[in-house]
Amino acid sequence: VFLAADRDSVGGRSIAAMTVSLEEVNAKLAAFTNDLDTSQATYNECLDTIWTLLASMLVVFMHSGFSLLEAGSVRSKNTQNILAKNLIVVTVGFLCWYLVGYPLAFGITDNPSKFAGGNNVLMIDMWSTREMFRFWFFQGAFCATGGTIVSGAMAERTKLKGFGTFVLVMTSVIYPIVAYWIWSGHGWLNYKEDGKKVSALGPVFLDFAGSSVVHLVGGVAALLGAIVVGPRKGRWEPENESEFEAHSVPFCVLGTFFLWFGWYGFNPGSTGKMHTKEVAYTASLVAVNTTLAPCVAGLLVFFLRARVVAPKRLDVGGFCNGILAGLVAITAGCAYVKPWESIIIGLIGGLLYQATSVLMLKLKVDDVVDAVAVHGVNGLWAIIALGFFGDPAEGIGGNGVFYGGDQLGVQLVGSIAIIAWSGTISLALFVPLRKLGMLRLSDNFQDNGADMMEHTPSKAYTNSSALEA
Repeated sequence: VFLAADRDSVGGRSIAAMTVSLEEVNAKLAAFTNDLDTSQATYNECLDTIWTLLASMLVVFMHSGFSLLEAGSVRSKNTQNILAKNLIVVTVGFLCWYLVGYPLAFGITDNPSKFAGGNNVLMIDMWSTREMFRFWFFQGAFCATGGTIVSGAMAERTKLKGFGTFVLVMTSVIYPIVAYWIWSGHGWLNYKEDGKKVSALGPVFLDFAGSSVVHLVGGVAALLGAIVVGPRKGRWEPENESEFEAHSVPFCVLGTFFLWFGWYGFNPGSTGKMHTKEVAYTASLVAVNTTLAPCVAGLLVFFLRARVVAPKRLDVGGFCNGILAGLVAITAGCAYVKPWESIIIGLIGGLLYQATSVLMLKLKVDDVVDAVAVHGVNGLWAIIALGFFGDPAEGIGGNGVFYGGDQLGVQLVGSIAIIAWSGTISLALFVPLRKLGMLRLSDNFQDNGADMMEHTPSKAYTNSSALEA
């Protein structure tokens, strides 16, 4: 079959137009379709990369929020010291992630174990699958966050060398092993069997964005670190109570907003991709839940401290921590629950934060930034909440007992295992460090402030007379 077109030339002569066979048309159409598919795949890959890199940058930006929050919570004489620890967390953390952490967390071997990975040391295998670079960056930013949680709890009386040693172990061993259990797709809490995601206990363990992997792991270590290092000198003497108040509430508020902003990379970014409308809808739901839960948690804590809990005054710092507690509480389930459920989860998270904060004071555990109440307890609550909330009929991954699901058991057992792992390794590290004199600053250091004793310049502010504790 031929298609032809004829026309007369100048001078009256006619010539035959070009003819094209049907086979040639089909070949060109197939080539065009192949080019279109290739272009679509390239577009999808670029879109996923842009999305993940943007989310990763937001998670890295969260460290500026941690820095401001922790700097505002300590006394001015220890400002540079706590900022140095935040810098150590990021720099040491990423290097450890490169050397050891990533291979243990996501270095899947040919015959994967259920406990840990072991491939991709120094990112060697990534040169053949370069799409994994974005995943390395995103997960590395998560890893460093666990160490930052601990720095705030142990602030103002912990030596840099002792804390640095802990960060090395946290980012090399503690965090990566838990990440492998839950997010590698081969750990005992999340692997595939006959094409279905399961765990060693039946249903797959649910944690969308890290309430267990990041916050519970960091919160448990923070609790043990605060206990082992001991309270700041004079912390529990009644006459010194006002001396230990946060020196900059504006820093705390700015740090909270920075963290909240960064959380939109932490949670929605955990989709890992953004090239289908279904994933876009999931990310949108995650963003909505990440907004509602902290709102209700923050307002509840602000109200409780103003009307119920002594001294019944407006507490802006408590408002900030209530917001953060709500963010932690919804992080695990942000993709699996409806917005009204996220409000309930955030509300309970605020109550748990306030109760734990009061309990820590009664037990005289000196947690400078309330890291245990914010991250530890609410990280645990976030995981357990998924045992109750999330309707399987909605098709978004929930499996709560309120809807006839069987999720609660694996969430409880998984949480116990994570607490045991993080707690055992942290305790095995902190106790020897304390015995060796590598953990606690001397009374002289604490009296004068670490900034004056070992930093240059000796003050964080050029005119700090109005800021000094």
